[in-house]
Amino acid sequence: MSDRIFGAFGLALAIFYAFAASQIQESFLTDTVGPKAFPYIVATILGLASAYIALRPDPEPVWPPLGRLVEIGAAVVALMIYAQVLPEIGFVIATAFAAAYLSWRLGSKPLSAIIAGISISVGIYIVFHLILGLSLARGPFGF
Repeated sequence: MSDRIFGAFGLALAIFYAFAASQIQESFLTDTVGPKAFPYIVATILGLASAYIALRPDPEPVWPPLGRLVEIGAAVVALMIYAQVLPEIGFVIATAFAAAYLSWRLGSKPLSAIIAGISISVGIYIVFHLILGLSLARGPFGF
C-alpha cells in the first residue's frame, strides 16, 4: 500500500510541477527550446515513474524501526540547518560540520568523522572553486 501512496503523491507532484511550469512567462528573446522545456521533461519523467510505482507496487516493504527513522529525521534536520547557515558561515565551514556529522551518524568514529568532514569540505572546495571556478558561499574568513 505504501508504494501506491508514494506513486499517487509523485503523480500529484508531477501534475503540480507541470502546472507551475506552464505559468513561466516567456520573453521575446528566448532560444528555440524555451524555459518551459526542462520542467516539462522533469514532470513527464516524474509522472511516468510515479504511475509505474502506483500501478505495479512491490511487495509490502519492511520499514525500519523507530530509532532508525529518528536517525533519518536527524539527518534531514542537519541538512536543513546546513542550508540555513551556509550563507552566513560559508561553504567550507558549513560543509565540514555537515559532512562530519553525517559521517559520524553513518558509523565512523568521532575523530575519523571530523577528518572526513574536513577532507570532504576542502576537497569539494578545491575542485569546484579553485579548479572549475564556480562561486561558493564565502564565509567570515573569505573562503
